[in-house]
Amino acid sequence: MIENREKHLKHNLKQVFGYDTFRSGQLEVIDHLLNGHDVVSIMPTGAGKSLCFQLPALLHNFQTIIVSPLVALMNDQTAALKGVGVDVELIHSGRSYQDNATAWRSFASGGAKMLYLSPERLMQERMLAALQAQKIGMFVIDEAHCISKWGAGFRPDYEALSRLKDLFPNVIIGAFTATADHATRIDISEKLTKGRANIIVKGFDRPNLSLVVNAKKNLKADLLSYVSKRAGQSGIVYCLSRRETDDITTFLREQGINALAYHAGKSMEFRTAAQKRFMSEDNIVMVATIAFGMGIDKPDIRFVVHASLPASVEAFYQEIGRAGRDGMPSDTALFYGLSDLIKRQRMIFEGDGTEQFKLLEYRRLEYLIGYCETVKCRKAALLSYFDEESEPCGHCDNCINPPIVVEYTAQARMVLEAVEQTGQFFGASYIIDLVRGAETSKIIEKKHHDLTAFGAGKSYTKSFFQTLIRQLVSSGILKVNLEKYGAIQLTRKAAAIGAGTELFFGRSDIEIEAAAVPKKVSDSSRFKGYNPALFQVLKVARLTIAQQKDVPAYMIFSDSTLKEMALRQPVTEQEFLSINGIGRQKFKEYFERFTAIIQDWQKTESASFTPHRQDSLSDGL
Repeated sequence: MIENREKHLKHNLKQVFGYDTFRSGQLEVIDHLLNGHDVVSIMPTGAGKSLCFQLPALLHNFQTIIVSPLVALMNDQTAALKGVGVDVELIHSGRSYQDNATAWRSFASGGAKMLYLSPERLMQERMLAALQAQKIGMFVIDEAHCISKWGAGFRPDYEALSRLKDLFPNVIIGAFTATADHATRIDISEKLTKGRANIIVKGFDRPNLSLVVNAKKNLKADLLSYVSKRAGQSGIVYCLSRRETDDITTFLREQGINALAYHAGKSMEFRTAAQKRFMSEDNIVMVATIAFGMGIDKPDIRFVVHASLPASVEAFYQEIGRAGRDGMPSDTALFYGLSDLIKRQRMIFEGDGTEQFKLLEYRRLEYLIGYCETVKCRKAALLSYFDEESEPCGHCDNCINPPIVVEYTAQARMVLEAVEQTGQFFGASYIIDLVRGAETSKIIEKKHHDLTAFGAGKSYTKSFFQTLIRQLVSSGILKVNLEKYGAIQLTRKAAAIGAGTELFFGRSDIEIEAAAVPKKVSDSSRFKGYNPALFQVLKVARLTIAQQKDVPAYMIFSDSTLKEMALRQPVTEQEFLSINGIGRQKFKEYFERFTAIIQDWQKTESASFTPHRQDSLSDGL
């Protein structure tokens, strides 16, 4: 019985989506939804979570509402579904009234089984009343972490979704996200299903991603070096502010990098055009605030860089997850400095929320600092946050070049004494000037040049003390008092260091990029021996079709599908249908065009082939 059901599901998977097998974890989630069970599913980015609700929605005999947070995400998912022959509708503020009305009529009459809505549109009383007259059997909440105040991306408009189970008590609820710690998972389940959901966690490991953390010293020069080494690749550089986004974009463009800026201060037309270019072209670096990224389904983003410290481990994990969704080796890098830490602390301190919420945010930030400062495997440190154990990955910066740990007790005492002698009223820059013996007007005015701490560390660089203070803060020996304008202050731990009863060890900053991820973590071996020249010809054809349809190229065929074509060179119907990623609709649309290209290629290759061995034998006769 179970075997027959799995066979039936695989048949539909191939017929509609063109895939022969399910990815890890998909079948379990699909089975729960088909059996009428509520689900909270946490699956890593690129694991295929959208298929987990799209396939059950097609197979059930009722209608499904899919709640999505962004217009771009809805547009992409509906376009992809229509591309494989699925009748689906969407309603959002970016479409005309007439288009939205037509979409509703199609859904209400049963012409489409799935309807995409934003949470704001869904929870309007008029829409809820209209849906109660329909045969709604399932609500899918995508990016479900947005409903939880304990999550990293809380959105107030999502909170109203907690009414769904009361309004539609018999519907199935499927909640999906790529990032949620234990507290967030429980909160999602309580809000959406009154705690009755099957919580399915399918691992957070993304083995194709390399992880690197660099000290922020000369950010622009370091960024330019990093991006230049990846010429021709798609990547994202995340910045903390709009101003930083524009500044870095201008700098990279002046250096010949094909960079675009994206943030909420840009017009909707500008952002739409920028996103369209990024999705369609292969060599754009998108410099952006976190306004860019949620729902971006571009599979071949080869690198994600954080030019500033992210808000939390969840935010960091979600943002780096946009790289390498196709499973191929991809890079991530985080540039991190003390000023970032202080900015993030200030944002929490001055932000909205209860004291309990702020405390949780501080703890999340502290864990991210721990990730940045760890001397152990970064992947193991990252996954441990999500209660997942991991062996050393072998390709993060710490695995490739284990950090040198040095005793800095004497230098730490110089800083602690300077903080104590100045009354714990001053920021890091002032303390560094004092310890290095800089006779600034402020130091002279306050007569701090007469203190014993003045000039105690004059043989060390400013950069050295910036790193040292950052490590002292992350170790809990110093703290930043935001109520006193960022003053550096001593904690209880400082007393033992100052008294000499404990030693302080810190990492010596050695900056090195992670090496390429070992091939074993990618699926590149599947395409060993494929013809790269034919692959490029197929890519040109794909781009032409995508431009004609005004959709991203990957929605026609993924790179993996084209590489398999370039390897197996299918020309018959059966051969073409056997390619992974080709279902009945794409077969119908593209069989003749792509097999004609392959046949023309084979003829050209055959005509240009010179049988050297036969010629040499003839010459010898």
